[in-house]
Amino acid sequence: MAIFSGLILCCKTLDHLIFRTFAALNAITVMNEKTRWLIVLISTVLISLSGCNQKVSDLSSTSQEKRTELQEYFSYKADQSILISGHRGGREPGFPENSLEGFQNVLNQTTAFFEIDPRLTKDSVIVLMHDDTLERTTNASGKLKDFTWEELQSVRLKDSDGNVTTCKIPTLEEVILWSKEKTVVNLDKKDVPMEMIVDLIRKCEAEDYIMLTVHTGAQARYYYDRFPNIMLSAFARNDKEYEDLAIAGVPWENMIAYVGPSINESNRHIVEKLRKNGVRCMISVAPTHDRKTTSKERAELYLQEINLQPDIIESDYPTEVDKVLKRQGVQ
Repeated sequence: MAIFSGLILCCKTLDHLIFRTFAALNAITVMNEKTRWLIVLISTVLISLSGCNQKVSDLSSTSQEKRTELQEYFSYKADQSILISGHRGGREPGFPENSLEGFQNVLNQTTAFFEIDPRLTKDSVIVLMHDDTLERTTNASGKLKDFTWEELQSVRLKDSDGNVTTCKIPTLEEVILWSKEKTVVNLDKKDVPMEMIVDLIRKCEAEDYIMLTVHTGAQARYYYDRFPNIMLSAFARNDKEYEDLAIAGVPWENMIAYVGPSINESNRHIVEKLRKNGVRCMISVAPTHDRKTTSKERAELYLQEINLQPDIIESDYPTEVDKVLKRQGVQ
């Protein structure tokens, strides 16, 4: 109980207390069953005190009539449809990852949304860059955080084969504004403080057409408290991550769930629970099948995953996934 006494003393608002409680839960990696359920009970009481007008059992459920257009689009519909996400925006031949040109190239061929990677420059401009260094994806070298935005103007991006292109590093703001009524960008969690992401979403008025990746229930609650309609891409690869989300008090309608590189016996029970709550389940083949050297090899492995019926496939090669889906009559 000393953990929670300390939290109460250092938190000035109940919302802050809830956020820190979830953070504490997530930080505890070893606990006995009695301790775990004590934390769940205390977290539930805190949520019930936070001014919500729903019953605790209904905190993660809202009516279909209240869904936003984005929530409806990403909801699980049991129709065997599969959506496509471009990992790092896609690494299609001839185009750089995390680039406006790369996004547009994919959209010229298929419907997709994009996982992207915001990072900070030396002067706190949010740009897109997966690595914290520049060597792999640009014609420059060094750490991104050591460059100002002005200094990056002469830098050019490399395509997936390492060839220097004419493409420049984009800012997150220009990507968000570009994406409106074209696609959805899903912001991964890198080194940008969450409050900076919140400020930029407000500036761009992007709550209804953007998605945010969250790794914990605490992160999900932080964004939901500020943007009740926000769509989240939440980690739910195991029971611990699922329970962390379930007690966060964020409606399931606000989420898709990343369940791992495939659907298998270790996570199938989680997939079933998520789908019962209307949540689409996403796999990522970026760390597995996308590593194969030929499109033929990749296509054979994509087909194996499609037969396991995920709801979303994230890939470095979204147009290749699209071709396999179309051959199978899916989408």
